[in-house]
Amino acid sequence: MIKIDALPAFSDNYIWLLQDPTQRRCAVVDPGDAAPVEAWLAAHPGWQLSDILVTHHHFDHVGGIEQLKAASGARVIGPANEKIPGRDLALSEGDHVTVLGHSFQVFEVPGHTLGHIAYHQGEQHWLFCGDTLFAGGCGRLFEGTPAQMHTSLSRLAALPEQTEVYCTHEYTLSNLRFAAAVEPHNTNVAQRLEEVRQWREAGRISLPSNIKVERATNPFLRSAQATVSATIAARDGAKERSDVEIFAALRAWKDTF
Repeated sequence: MIKIDALPAFSDNYIWLLQDPTQRRCAVVDPGDAAPVEAWLAAHPGWQLSDILVTHHHFDHVGGIEQLKAASGARVIGPANEKIPGRDLALSEGDHVTVLGHSFQVFEVPGHTLGHIAYHQGEQHWLFCGDTLFAGGCGRLFEGTPAQMHTSLSRLAALPEQTEVYCTHEYTLSNLRFAAAVEPHNTNVAQRLEEVRQWREAGRISLPSNIKVERATNPFLRSAQATVSATIAARDGAKERSDVEIFAALRAWKDTF
C-alpha cells in the first residue's frame, strides 16, 4: 500500500513523497529543493529513494534533483521535450513507467511550459500534474498558448471524477477567491472557499483535490458554462466567444487579479 505525503518546500511548493513501507523504498515528484527530502530520509533510516519524477523544467521543480541523485542513485524520470538535470528516462505522450510497482501513464500537457507532462495512475486514481491543473486554478502560460492549455486541462478534466489531483503549489485559497469573482452565485465555490479558508487557518494543506471538485469549482474547467461566459461578457464586452477565447480571457484576468 503506497502512502503519499507532501513535503513543503520554499514558500508554497509541495514535493510529493510516495512511500512503499513493505520495501522501504520511496519516490518524489518535482523536488525543487533537496533539503526536505534529505530531512525525511534522515528521519527514516533504511529507506531508499528509488525514483525522482519530474513534470517540467522550472527551477522550483528541478533544483534538488542532482543533489538527491548523487546521494541516492535514484532514477530521474522526466519530459523528453525539456532539459531536465540528471534525467535517466525521457518520457513522451502515451509512455508508461513503473514506479514502486505501479504503472503510470504519461500525458503531454503543454501550456505552462511546452514540454510539461503529467503522470496518471489509473487503478489508484492518482494524477501528478505539476503546474498544469491547480486546485481551483491552472498554471500561468509561460510558454504555451491558451488553446494548448485549454486542451490540456480539458483532457485532465475528462479523467474519472475520483481522480486525486496532486498539484505542486498551495495556491488554492487565492484561486478560489478568483473563482468566486467569476461565479459569485456558485454555491459549490462558496462552500469550498470557506472550507479551504478554515483548513489554512488551522495549518492544514488543501491538497490533494479531485476531479469531481475541480469540475464543479475551477473556473478554468468551466469555460463552457453560461455563468462563466456571462461574467466574461459583462467584464470584456458582449460578443460571441469560443470556449478557448473565454479561457484566454479568464487567464488574462487571473494574471492581474
